[in-house]
Amino acid sequence: MIRILLAEDEEAMRTYLARALENAGYEVVSVDRGTEAVPLLEHQHFDLLLSDIVMPEMDGIELAQRCAEISPATKVMFITGFAAVTLKANREAPSARVLSKPFHLRDLVMEVERVFADSPMTGNLR
Repeated sequence: MIRILLAEDEEAMRTYLARALENAGYEVVSVDRGTEAVPLLEHQHFDLLLSDIVMPEMDGIELAQRCAEISPATKVMFITGFAAVTLKANREAPSARVLSKPFHLRDLVMEVERVFADSPMTGNLR
């Protein structure tokens, strides 16, 4: 099963996204900040890091950079409601996908499916 680490500081959005991804058949571990995600990346396997960009303590771009160091095989996808932040994300993490808020849950699931359709990896187990 594909494992997703979801980092989203807004509780309602985090719950909403986790439920949609779980209903689509993914295993989701969710945290409310990047600093909470780093130790999970260090000690567990995740196929995808799905992160909000604007978060307290550590933003999503910094988290993605740490993820690339810790777990280079983990794919990265950002979610954001800020157009200017989208441009920065594209510049700082060019291989990451960016999904702009607002979006429909079906769009999120389709983007996640595309991430794995573009890759020969389909949920390595450790």
